[in-house]
Amino acid sequence: MTSIADHRVSRRSFMKWSGVAGGSAALVATAAHVGMPGIAPAAAADGMEGVDATVWNACLANCQSRCPLRLQVKDGTVVRVLPDNTGSDELGDLQIRACVRGLNQRERIYSPDRIKKPVKRVGARGEGKWEEISWEEAFDTIASEMKRVKDEYGNEALWYHYGSGSTGGNITKRGTWPRLINTFGGYLGQYGDYSTAQITAAFPYQYGGWMGSNSLEDAQHSQLQVMFGNNPLETRMSGGGELGVVQRIRKDFGVRTISIDPRYNDTAVDADGEWVPIRPGTDAALIAGMIHVMVTEDLQDQDFLDTYCVGFDEDTLPEGAAKHSSYRSYLEGKGPDGIEKTPEWAADITGVPADRIRRLAREIATTKPCAVTQGWGVQRHANGENAARAVFTLAAAIGQIGVKGGGNGAREGNYRIPVKAFPLFDGEAPPVSTQISCFNWIDAINDGPSMTDVKDGVRGKEKLDVGIKLMVVNASNTLINQHNGVHVTQETLKDDSKCEFIVVIDHQWTPSCDWGDIVLPSTTNFEENDLIPGGSCGDMGWAIWGGKAIEPLYETKIGYEMCTEIAKRLGVEEEFTQGRTQEEWRTWLFEGTKADFPDFPSEEKMEQMGVYRHHNPAGTTIAMKDFREDPEANPLMTPSGKIEIYSAQLAEMAKTWVFEGVTEGDKLTALPEQIDTWEGALEARENTEYPLQCIAHHYKGRTHSSYANLAKNLEAHPQMVWINPKDAADRDIENGDIVDVFSPRGTLRTEARVTPRIAPGVVSVPQGAWYTPDKDGVDLGGNINTIMKYHPSPLAKGNPGHTSLVQIKRHSRV
Repeated sequence: MTSIADHRVSRRSFMKWSGVAGGSAALVATAAHVGMPGIAPAAAADGMEGVDATVWNACLANCQSRCPLRLQVKDGTVVRVLPDNTGSDELGDLQIRACVRGLNQRERIYSPDRIKKPVKRVGARGEGKWEEISWEEAFDTIASEMKRVKDEYGNEALWYHYGSGSTGGNITKRGTWPRLINTFGGYLGQYGDYSTAQITAAFPYQYGGWMGSNSLEDAQHSQLQVMFGNNPLETRMSGGGELGVVQRIRKDFGVRTISIDPRYNDTAVDADGEWVPIRPGTDAALIAGMIHVMVTEDLQDQDFLDTYCVGFDEDTLPEGAAKHSSYRSYLEGKGPDGIEKTPEWAADITGVPADRIRRLAREIATTKPCAVTQGWGVQRHANGENAARAVFTLAAAIGQIGVKGGGNGAREGNYRIPVKAFPLFDGEAPPVSTQISCFNWIDAINDGPSMTDVKDGVRGKEKLDVGIKLMVVNASNTLINQHNGVHVTQETLKDDSKCEFIVVIDHQWTPSCDWGDIVLPSTTNFEENDLIPGGSCGDMGWAIWGGKAIEPLYETKIGYEMCTEIAKRLGVEEEFTQGRTQEEWRTWLFEGTKADFPDFPSEEKMEQMGVYRHHNPAGTTIAMKDFREDPEANPLMTPSGKIEIYSAQLAEMAKTWVFEGVTEGDKLTALPEQIDTWEGALEARENTEYPLQCIAHHYKGRTHSSYANLAKNLEAHPQMVWINPKDAADRDIENGDIVDVFSPRGTLRTEARVTPRIAPGVVSVPQGAWYTPDKDGVDLGGNINTIMKYHPSPLAKGNPGHTSLVQIKRHSRV
């Protein structure tokens, strides 16, 4: 029997040894002493005169940008990682320069956290006792367990776990394992994602389906940008991503920007516009207050609302809707709550002064064209579906949908090259149609047969027949690290009579690996071949050659090889592979792409080019342009074919959906109303024990939890909690102090960043830090889900990752 420490040197162990809470400097020093096998020192690499090869590949972390990289190899080792050297700094041809995350691939490839050999647990689940096993034993065990669970419970007991660690690839994406399980009869499906569940659920009821807004590149035609929680300069900060576009728009066109966010984020700083600090989860109230001003002063675009929308006014309500159920009636206090949504009402909820709400309303209504967008933080709340719909409604009220320089209130749209995707299944649909939300899988483990369509959002049938019994967790740290309520998750997974078998596949030993039954070491994407679709950034689409730079390290294997071996044991190898190797699948992807997009280069040409660009032939992306020009010929997929500010579907669902143990805010509404939720802004004012609203912003040093274990990233971007100077002074906290952030769920310890760049009464802990509990259960890594509550949102059953009330106290002064 061996400890997993025999296979790896854990970054979490570094932190424990050094006694550091936010201590990146000590971490770097410790890592330097240990050394990283196989990695050439940076200084030596920079001084080398020649390399054996330069191979194109990409950073595949889930920020959406997909930046090309050039890996320089000497003697079978990656010695340099260089950015894209094609393109320019002009819109439409931007150089796709990788950020601090993508350029640190050498440290990731040769990380001491690399998993070197297959292991199986030999103690209790989560106890941390492991034994090395051969690949043959691993494949045999996994195939045997898949057969057993299918025979005993059926295919719906199989679950492919949500994760974003490999979503940037194609064959190297999540495609291999889902394809394997689908060829074996399928598995319980999932809808939504941790990033966008609430807005994804909101779209169908207002717009009929997912919609992007106008591209940020199209903002060159705007006079004003209004960004609700939209922060591309931190979340997608590559040269070819929204960062490059936003900077060029500001430099070349000087478009004014209003940023509405609890944080003065980097996009607001760089855009040099106006920051409107707002209490988390109150965007719908701010918008109601602003539209109240517009209606009172006759500033709304009434022609647009009459022609294209349902339910803003009483005379456009659908048949059967109750009297005074329109949005205007809601604003005027004629609706069921009887409250007029004046700027003073909104100010009391949002913390934005009433006079400022009036000024913002007038500027937004009278400045044309005006581009309204929202990031995905707005909807990641306890009732984020309503907040997302409220931003859509603001865009409708000013009539800026479907026009150049405007926007529909969604996140920015983009242009993509239609790169062929590796198929997750053959045929028109997967073999199992039943789905649950990607977020409430914990309920399906604890008591799957109790989950229903109207209570838990089950789709495809009225209720589940069985719970999740076998999980495949591939390139995913959401088993523990990225899921709200770490302690709830651990208690559930400890009981292996519930979920009976868990296989984890990754190339870094993440906190989620601790809870597997078998852990398999995978390659990085730099150790295999692929065709990589480009990012979702502006109006320049691209694709990247995914070249194999080095041979697989240690005893790692590519996912396709793992799945082929298991498919062989399950008797479905031919169906899974269709007789193709991974390289032959890549040729298939090229052929399929070229069939749909004749200008696409050949494999040979693409390998030479590294990255292929193509600009939007329409110029810039204008969302819903056809609908605006002719709504009769181009109706939306809503029941009315129009924008449904009042949703009759939601009104009916509100009568039938069940919320057990109802908590404040768990309800559906036909209109995008402001709803007081559990642990929201209203409760924060009344809760003396936990008075601070805590959000979890995305962070420059990592993408979710990817790259969070790398010493250089931690040195450049150490973990911390943002706190306003007033709140810090009230608690005798100074900048740099080590503090405890705690809620009824748990405690994390990290460094305090005292800054006026966050609203009073609000704190923010960057999400994605690796969960690293000490012997007392205090998380020294600064993982936000230690203190967040597991409580799915009402409509999407999604992740309310910005909803939590906390307290902070000083632990020590450095």
